[in-house]
Parts: sequence; C-alpha cells; structure tokens
Amino acid sequence: MRVAIAGAGAVGRSIATELIENGHTVLLIDKNAVSIRPEAVPEAEWLLADSCELSSLEEARLQHCDVVIAATGDDKANLVTSLLAKTEFGVPRTVGRVNHPNNEWLFTEAWGVDVSVSTPRIMSALVEEAVSVGDLVRLFTFRKGNANLVEMTLPDDSPYVGTPAGLVPWPENCALVTILRDGNVYTPERQEPLESGDELLFVVPATVEPELQRLLAPRPDHA
Repeated sequence: MRVAIAGAGAVGRSIATELIENGHTVLLIDKNAVSIRPEAVPEAEWLLADSCELSSLEEARLQHCDVVIAATGDDKANLVTSLLAKTEFGVPRTVGRVNHPNNEWLFTEAWGVDVSVSTPRIMSALVEEAVSVGDLVRLFTFRKGNANLVEMTLPDDSPYVGTPAGLVPWPENCALVTILRDGNVYTPERQEPLESGDELLFVVPATVEPELQRLLAPRPDHA
C-alpha cells in the first residue's frame, strides 16, 4: 500500500516508521525545509512541498496513493489536503489529524475526510475506559458506517454475568467484536459465558448505544 503523509514532524515521522515496518511504501511531505530529515526515516520518500498546493500534490503523484494522512499541526492545512486528495486525485482513504477540539466538527466527508483522529478525544476516551465500569465508553467513530467502536467493562451486577454470549439478546445493528479478559483476547463464541470484569468491545450505531447500556448495566440513572 502506498501512503502519503502531509506533515513530517514528530507525528508524521512516527506514523511513517510504523507503516514502513508493516511493509507499506510511505511518502512524507512538508513545506518546512527544517522538517525534511531523510536520515530520520531513511526508508521513506521525502518531498519538500506545500500539501495545500495542487501542483505539489501532482508532483507527489497522489493519484497513485491508497491512503493520504493529513498530519500537520495546522487544522486548516489538514482539511485542505484531505479535500484535494479526495476530490482532485480520487484517493480511496483519507485520514485527518484534529489538533484543536473545536474544529472536530469540520473533519467530515464534506471536507474529504474519511477518518478523523482527535488526540484530545482519544486521550479522554482512554482515561474513561481505564476508570469506568458499567458505562459505555466511545473509543472511535467510523464515519462511513455511521457506527462507533465502544467499550464496556462488565460490572458484577450485570444481569448477563455467566450468560453465554450467544444467548444475550443483543440489540439489532450491534456487533460484539471481542472480549478482553486477564490480558487475553477472546473471539466472542456463542457458547462463551460473559464474566464480571470482561472488557467488551462493540461496533454499534450511536442510536443503539443507550439500549446496549440498559441491557448490560441497567441503572436508574440510565433509564
């Protein structure tokens, strides 16, 4: 897979290194000459250019990229890069980095962003996930599917502790993806009983989240 990353700072270089380790071809783009450091990620291609300029993206041959990641520290630049990648070059997948939480609402398909990554939101979700038992915690949003990746740590008083996963009356449009237990990852087999303290990961539309919450951890404050 060929991936172009706009923004060759610490974030962009880290993403590039991981993608290369996973066998992908990576192009790093930055308009700041100071950020062009081929020795930092020698396996990557490097381009000194402004990703908000159409001519720069033509030079980068964006039409041959499978994914474009807009990872600069400027939300405006990330939006413009995503929009050009999607509308002018038909890139199948775009990922936009959100630097300021107030701008998160802009990072949608209207601006060519398939997936937005908001560091403040992710950190907040991870904190909630670490301390919450019996509450659904939204970890990630799949914009094209209008669904979320959510997590719940099953409380001791859940009515479905000890019930096989296949016998739980899950809401429609709700998929139990995996069970995390004692440091292990379990495929949710139908006969696998749920245990107190299980971390359950679901893909579910936002509209179904309240029903799932009431099912697994019914409480007066969630009525």
